[in-house]
Amino acid sequence: MGSFVLDSLETNGAELDSRTKMILVGEALFAKGGIDGVSLRQVAAKAGQGNHHAVQYHFGTREGLVQAIFDYRMGQMDRHRLEMIEQARRDGTIDDPRTIADVIFLPQLSVVGQLGDHSYANFLGQYLLRNSDAEFGRFGGNLPEGLSQALDLLRAKLHFLTDGAAQRRLITACFMFLNMLAVYTRDLESGRSSEDFDEAIEDTMRQIVAALYLPPAG
Repeated sequence: MGSFVLDSLETNGAELDSRTKMILVGEALFAKGGIDGVSLRQVAAKAGQGNHHAVQYHFGTREGLVQAIFDYRMGQMDRHRLEMIEQARRDGTIDDPRTIADVIFLPQLSVVGQLGDHSYANFLGQYLLRNSDAEFGRFGGNLPEGLSQALDLLRAKLHFLTDGAAQRRLITACFMFLNMLAVYTRDLESGRSSEDFDEAIEDTMRQIVAALYLPPAG
């Protein structure tokens, strides 16, 4: 399938507004220190804000910043998801189980941090533990159009499961993919690599497809 690494969605040196700076800094600090392990003052200071209450001004609360990070990254990925959905419809593969999984997970590869890593994976893992609902596809806030369409396609494929079971499988698959990205980021930071990244992605996607679509017992 070729290289999975997509172009970075970072701004490549473009001037960022203060709100976006705090979103990116908050993501990086939360990824390293935990969502509850970093003070909002630390986020403001690291983002170059002289006002210690700048985060509260823009986002209201810690949870407001956390949700803003999630929404910002999901919005960035949505262009890729919509393009993939459109291409799948043209190719007649829109109902293919692997295609649906690719649309949901592979755009996360484009979320590359300022150090060239996927530290977003650590943040998103914490976010999912904090915000996942029992209702399928509910993760706090409103989902962008591409992700919403992809999850509708997945839910139709998982018609044999209850909402709760389908959501559990989706969350399990998310953690499988995020763990792969987190391990890659760890290896990148330490200067070692245990396996080829494209091979790790392909193997993980095959695991995800098997886990998502496994028929019920009996």
